[in-house]
Formats: sequence, structure tokens, C-alpha cells
Amino acid sequence: MATVLIVDDQRPFRSVARALVGALPGWRVLGEAETGHDAVTQALAVRPAVVLMDIHLPDISGIEATRLILAAAPATKVVLVSSYAVDDLPPGALTCGAVRYIRKDELSTAQLRAL
Repeated sequence: MATVLIVDDQRPFRSVARALVGALPGWRVLGEAETGHDAVTQALAVRPAVVLMDIHLPDISGIEATRLILAAAPATKVVLVSSYAVDDLPPGALTCGAVRYIRKDELSTAQLRAL
């Protein structure tokens, strides 16, 4: 079973991500978070296999939240999601330890299965 934590400050995206995860046999959403701090707290409490992490969050960035999660739970796979083109990603996005970056408009069940 692949367990997932969805982190995004926009409810519509969390709903879409939840539906995509729910469409995959053997995948289950463990929770959702709207802020970076909440993402870290929840990830360390429920230990998901995968975290879908937005880059821009209201408090700490998804990049910093990724670093904090992986420092405490290195087996977790964090996937950064945002609307940026790869060339426009903020500093640290490609070096924070995330296993992958997926544009929000490209997130699909096929992309998730590939993890």
C-alpha cells in the first residue's frame, strides 16, 4: 500500500490530488496539510510513503518542509508540485532531496504510478 500526504494551500488542488490517488489501486491518502509546518508535523506523525508537496506555502516553503521531513524520515519520497516550468523553479527546489518535480497540470495517475 502506498500512503500519501497531500500538501497544498489550495483546496481545489488537494481535491484533484486526492481523486488521483484514490483512483490508484493500493494507494491511500493519509491526510492533507495547508502549510509547511503542518506538513512536517503530519508527515512525522503518520509517516506516509509519499508526500505531494507544493512549493509555495503560507509559512515555510515546501522546499524547507521537504528538508525537515527528510532529515527525520529519510525513507519518505517527497514529490514537489507547482505551476513553475523547471527552468523557473526557486533556488533549492532541485537540491532539497525531493525525488521528483511535477507541474500541477501534469500530475496524473501515470506520474504517481511511476514513483
